Amino acid sequence: MATVTATAAVIRTEARLFGREIGAVFWTVVFPAALVALLGSVPSFSDPVDGTGGLRTIDLYVSIAILMSMCMAAVMAMPAAVFAYREAGVLRRLRTTPVGPGAVLLAQALLHAAAVVGASALVLTIGRVAYDTPLPESPLGYLAAYALALVAAFSVGAVITSLVPNSRVGTAVGTVVFFPMLFTAGVWLPVQVMPDALREIVVLTPLGAASEALAEAMAGDFPDLRHLLVVAAWAGVLWLVSVRTFRWE
Repeated sequence: MATVTATAAVIRTEARLFGREIGAVFWTVVFPAALVALLGSVPSFSDPVDGTGGLRTIDLYVSIAILMSMCMAAVMAMPAAVFAYREAGVLRRLRTTPVGPGAVLLAQALLHAAAVVGASALVLTIGRVAYDTPLPESPLGYLAAYALALVAAFSVGAVITSLVPNSRVGTAVGTVVFFPMLFTAGVWLPVQVMPDALREIVVLTPLGAASEALAEAMAGDFPDLRHLLVVAAWAGVLWLVSVRTFRWE
């Protein structure tokens, strides 16, 4: 009970601090929606993509923008917040309280995930209103894929948060991890139109499998179980590693 209360207190404090981080709010919430608004104006993005159940390129980019928001929040914003606490000695003091590594990481993940959920609603709304992008035709499948992708993305960020000692190294490591995650999410080339050999490799990564699962749910099919299992496996293993390797100082 004491741990739950302490975690809730951490979340309330972190929520107030996050609202003051204008840069994190912009890149996590505003930028993905702006990207969809911009890409939707490209004429060729209104053409259907073969093998996607009639989805257009802009339809695919709705889910890709949502995955981008997850990457921004999980790999760039969340670790930076914890690094600042570690360097200021806040985590060292927290170590003497009932708050454990899992609670610290969970509080940060929940806070940043809330921002991602807001960003996702904004992206879906802009796509629907401005470009008539479809809402997920398999809502349950989309929700399952979305939740697993969210956990997997924040598990990647949690590992960086736990293993990297300070913000200087963390910025470099986060950047090295961030851009491959964007690639596997399909930011530069949607997973669904990648060459077959590359696609087979990408769908073994957490965001590559998530991108496939979200597109399948968007088109009306329940996501392939293999894609959901890949995302869930990455999420479980990485979260366990992050909790076991967490540095208090």
